[in-house]
Amino acid sequence: MSELIRRSAAELAALLSAKEVSSVEVTSAHLDRMAAVDGDVHAFLHTNTDEALAAAAAVDARRVAGEDLPELAGVPIAVKDIVVTKGQVTTAASKILEGWVPPYDATLVTRLRAAGMPILGKTNLDEFAMGSSTEHSAYGNTRNPWDLERIPGGSGGGSAAAVAAYEAPLAIGTDTGGSIRQPAAVTGTVGVKPTYGSVSRYGLIAMASSLDQAGPVTRTVLDAALLHEVIGGYDPLDSTSLTDPATGYVTAARAEDLKGLRVGIVKELGGEGYAPGVRRSFEESVDLLTQAGAEVVEVSCPSFDYALAAYYLIMPAEASSNLAKFDGMRFGLRVEPADGPATAERVMAATRGAGFGDEVKRRIILGTHVLSAGYYDAYYGSAQKVRTLIQRDFAQAFTQADVLVSPTAPTTAFKFGEKLDDPMAMYLNDVATIPANLAGIPGISLPSGLSDDGLPVGFQVLAPAREDARLYRVGGVLERLLTAKWGGPLLAQAPELEVAAR
Repeated sequence: MSELIRRSAAELAALLSAKEVSSVEVTSAHLDRMAAVDGDVHAFLHTNTDEALAAAAAVDARRVAGEDLPELAGVPIAVKDIVVTKGQVTTAASKILEGWVPPYDATLVTRLRAAGMPILGKTNLDEFAMGSSTEHSAYGNTRNPWDLERIPGGSGGGSAAAVAAYEAPLAIGTDTGGSIRQPAAVTGTVGVKPTYGSVSRYGLIAMASSLDQAGPVTRTVLDAALLHEVIGGYDPLDSTSLTDPATGYVTAARAEDLKGLRVGIVKELGGEGYAPGVRRSFEESVDLLTQAGAEVVEVSCPSFDYALAAYYLIMPAEASSNLAKFDGMRFGLRVEPADGPATAERVMAATRGAGFGDEVKRRIILGTHVLSAGYYDAYYGSAQKVRTLIQRDFAQAFTQADVLVSPTAPTTAFKFGEKLDDPMAMYLNDVATIPANLAGIPGISLPSGLSDDGLPVGFQVLAPAREDARLYRVGGVLERLLTAKWGGPLLAQAPELEVAAR
């Protein structure tokens, strides 16, 4: 295996800046790795070999010419296939968008290109980001590099698996109820959900517009901070975009200690349902925070007990509205009725029946039901009231602590098919991550160790809205302490993927 793919993005950036290696070499090394292992991992839906190499060569030429380049210029990246990319197929892992090539770039893709970062390809996900395991992709499962018989989390399992399998040093994910943080937890990677509105949503194929947020998937906290500063910041094309500059994250990730920081353990995000190995790893990490100078307190957020139920009313309602545009009339798949006249209603029904998977149909039906005249107040209206209570709980908790912490997910990666017949059991994987999306606050997941089954566990840190830098301060200090404890990165303990001749 090329040693280049083992390097962090920050290390690659330093090598590139010093002209010790070229972007073409770095990009080629990752494309070779993709060719060797992605047949087993299936992290990517589409590869972008020619354009990635051309972008890398262009960056190399600019560097040779003496241009002052952005820090991550020449470092390749993978992008979740729910983010539109001009000239590249974007499907949201759905048959209804099979072969669709967008005519424009999402704002964050525009920023990646401006930063000189070659795009390796588009990663797999649960269809329209609806799922917690990447088992609901129309194009097949992504597999966890730690154990190919287990899920890589969802919906962004492709991005997390690509980074964990050393197919990409960096990736973009999206997080609606935990779809960056939960995959990061079960693959031993770092995932960040920024403050809602701090990274532009223009060009994301929307599932739930008040919840969706794009963010970094990386192998180190510093890498996440570097990528966050590239993609963040105000965008006039996004009506929900915040005007705050995306700065200070890299500095925070390099903090030396946590003196004076108050860390709150959320009483409701632990206990029953959390595997013993997950709890043990979490407690050991909290002890390390104390050693770094943090003061640890317990906080209570009683409304969190209703967060899962509220989320699974609000999210399907918004999804049913957002997915109404996939009607077989304007773009994407069009299926004519098998018999009878091809009326608009019959074409729409045939197209959606053939184009949407079971989980998408389930959520559209639920969302349409809770928005209907007879049930709006009882379900959707009540869920929005719970959302307000959750926001108030967070506000109160942050008067007692600067950051809040919990396990990212209650268990480690489960085996394929284990929860497919029980949607509620699947939904419970997001119990610790959902509150942050309902409140619009930022969160990070970083690996905290291995559970009793030898699989990675995630440690979640939450901060008040617009205080994303606190995540990087806590995450950076904890990561260094854990790395010293393990004698190296946790991913170094993952079984090596067998590289088949392809």
